Amino acid sequence: MSANTRPIISMTGITKIYNVGGEEVRALDDANLTIHEGEFVSIVGPSGSGKSTLMNIIGCLDVADSGEYILDGQSIEQYSEEELARIRNRKIGFIFQNFNLLSRMTALGNVELPLIYQRIRLGERKERANEALERVGLKDRSSHRPAELSGGQQQRVAIARALATNPAILLADEPTGNLDSKTGEDIIALFHELHRAGDTIVLITHNEEIAKQAERRIRIMDGHVSEVGA
Repeated sequence: MSANTRPIISMTGITKIYNVGGEEVRALDDANLTIHEGEFVSIVGPSGSGKSTLMNIIGCLDVADSGEYILDGQSIEQYSEEELARIRNRKIGFIFQNFNLLSRMTALGNVELPLIYQRIRLGERKERANEALERVGLKDRSSHRPAELSGGQQQRVAIARALATNPAILLADEPTGNLDSKTGEDIIALFHELHRAGDTIVLITHNEEIAKQAERRIRIMDGHVSEVGA
């Protein structure tokens, strides 16, 4: 890590408590986490470890009960749903296990979607969407609909959609979970390419082998966050 990179994610004392059947469950318990610009970090933990809660807070889909979260220099607290949605759209490129593509739209149309929400004019939108598809090696499939693409190609379209907004971080939730092992390896190789090009990647997984692919591993267990190998 070079000394001049700045923190993109800075979490201090993040706690999230749920009430389940009258019992208090500390999904996150005083969690601290710092991720710098240009890092490729995996967050690994079994089901029920607090992984999803941490991802939702990183992705501004939920807010902590206490603690401080600074995303790309912006403190995330006291925000309305509308403001959080705006931050999500500008700062975070989401990549999901199920791809979340719209079946009636072409690959290009799917990649353009977040740019439409940002009210980017048509010419620039097409240009940025085509560039993003080129980065994932799918420029020649831009007019295909999801049903005409393999699972790996659909995930590449989803990655292109995440890249199109030039987000502060790519947040990938079990991105290889619906793919066979060979296709999964191809997607991880693509993440390495994007990382080398300077993208900041946070990969959430329960799979230790996938987690080892990142340059840093964060483990979460019973709401406690720790660095692997630290």
